[in-house]
Amino acid sequence: MRWVIRVGVSLAVLVLLALGLLAMVPSERIAQAVSSQFEAMTGRKLQIAGEISPRLWPTLGVTAGAVSVANADWAEGDQPLFRAESLSIDVNLGALMGGEVKILGLKAERPEINLERAKDGRANWTFSATSDGGGVGAVPPAATGFSLDDGAISGGMIRYDDRQTGRSIALDEVDARLRIPDFSGPFTLTATALSGGQQVALDLTGEAFSAFAMGRVVPLKASLFAGGSKLGFEGRGGYAPPAAEGALTADLADLPALGRLFGSDLSRPGPGLGQDRLQASGQLTLDGSGAAFLRGATLVADGNELKGDLDLLPGEARPKLKAQLTAGPIVIGTGSGGDQGGGSAGGMQAEGWPDSPIDVSALGAMDAEVALSAPSVDLGVLKAGPTRLMITVDRARAVFDIREMQAYGGQVSGDFVVNGRGGLSVGGRLKLAGMQTQPLFTDLAGWDRLISTGDLELEFLGVGNSIDAIMKSLKGKGALELGRGELRGLDIAGMLRTLDAGYVGEGQKTIFDGLAGTFAMEGGVLSNSDLKLVAPYLTASGSGRIGLGERTLDYRLRPTALAAEDGTGGVMVPLLVTGPWAQPRFRLDLESIAREKMEAEARAAAERLAAEAKAAEEAAKAELERRLREELGVEVAPDESLEDAAKRGATKALEDEARRALEEILGGN
Repeated sequence: MRWVIRVGVSLAVLVLLALGLLAMVPSERIAQAVSSQFEAMTGRKLQIAGEISPRLWPTLGVTAGAVSVANADWAEGDQPLFRAESLSIDVNLGALMGGEVKILGLKAERPEINLERAKDGRANWTFSATSDGGGVGAVPPAATGFSLDDGAISGGMIRYDDRQTGRSIALDEVDARLRIPDFSGPFTLTATALSGGQQVALDLTGEAFSAFAMGRVVPLKASLFAGGSKLGFEGRGGYAPPAAEGALTADLADLPALGRLFGSDLSRPGPGLGQDRLQASGQLTLDGSGAAFLRGATLVADGNELKGDLDLLPGEARPKLKAQLTAGPIVIGTGSGGDQGGGSAGGMQAEGWPDSPIDVSALGAMDAEVALSAPSVDLGVLKAGPTRLMITVDRARAVFDIREMQAYGGQVSGDFVVNGRGGLSVGGRLKLAGMQTQPLFTDLAGWDRLISTGDLELEFLGVGNSIDAIMKSLKGKGALELGRGELRGLDIAGMLRTLDAGYVGEGQKTIFDGLAGTFAMEGGVLSNSDLKLVAPYLTASGSGRIGLGERTLDYRLRPTALAAEDGTGGVMVPLLVTGPWAQPRFRLDLESIAREKMEAEARAAAERLAAEAKAAEEAAKAELERRLREELGVEVAPDESLEDAAKRGATKALEDEARRALEEILGGN
């Protein structure tokens, strides 16, 4: 604002110089003189390409051809700071003769304004004069009044590049009017433009223009429209540096349009997050450092309402939001029911998971530390009672730290992560203690057959830009432990008793005393090998795979019906559960029973043959020991083999025979 005022006033004052020289020198000499004076006042070169034409009637004024103001020498852009096809200035001759600058009209046709902020914070709209400005044509000091009956821009273009943040703002077809009836009195500014093809408009009224022009804070009232969004402010404000204090109202029904206006890529929020209604109000304070504070704020997102205090602080790469918020009941998504639990039909009956893209680009707009409390939270697929969360966003990665959450009759703790860096991934470490399984699995998958209470520990990670992709990539691990309950729609004991797989459907159930197991997930497939179920007169173990991504079952349950309470006796028939979630198939694996029986009989026969062979070997060994003892008089030592004993017996017999023969020979002599 200050540079606009300074340039406009400089040009208006130079009208005197132009008119005074018209009678003596040609227009090109006038252009050179005006350019030199402008450069002395602002430090920037003013170039006038066309002729300067004076007007004496009906008002005193000057019309110039193409006009441009040079950019800063450090600017990266190759365009001038200001350029217009023509510039027209009208002044009040009577007021001018009395020493007052009263501008009746100032109009620029199709101007181009190129604003730029360097990485070190320098702004190309900051001017520095090359002289003390005290000569002819110097800009009047603040005490010198001027007025502007009608200042207009028609068909203009504004470009703003912020090298510090990487933001770019582009406005086309800019039409604006500035009216300053009294230099020390009120002023009005109205403007319309196109931002990304979307209509934007500004209405600004303020008091004490002289103070406002110098960057001071004055009473202000402003309305900004961008597409379907509207921002309203009433209070006090200034622009150098930006400072404000007053009431803010915001209707953010069109976030993409508002984002384009401020150089950010914002998407339309989902249901419950402001898809149909997004509003904010409170007492706004801008302290001049780039920080914004909203106190006593009320935020409305569709049917959700939050109250609290918010601080938006500047950062090197992006702003950071800090907030303490208290909410009423929160409903995110379509609320209870809907298709979020499993595709187009929802629940277990769905053919697949939703494959529509999930847009989390808004996570990269700012960092955040938000403390949130609510009496209830309904996510459509999950519901919770009293909840306290700490939400942290750092470089498009959001962490939901669960400080308190009551859900499904139990407590939930842990954290949940949504990572939008280079794509989308979700993960977390959750503990559910004392949960009721029937309402939990009903909400998650539309499956209400398991009735029990227990604990679940889960660690998971999924990658993809849709629920379908995430479910097909899930990996992690977990453990489940349930107390007494029942499994509806399946009578395992009846199947074992009758060897009939028809004990499935309404009215069938299996009552159990406990169920426990651990599992691992990889590539969207859950694997389990240690399921244990204990029920009256029945035990069961299980292992298999559950396709979380493909929504399939391939599980083998090995139930054993007990003939006695001590577990002795009984019959075991494997139960196979296969097929899609929507239509699971149950089959008794009688073939495996026959196969296992044959394998058991073969093992028994092999063991019997081995026992008989061992018995025959023992008998032969005993007979050999008897003959060694009776015929050779050899006793087998405990640690001596029969072979060694036989050798020893034979050696002793030969020695005895040789001794007898020698004695006979010697006795014969």
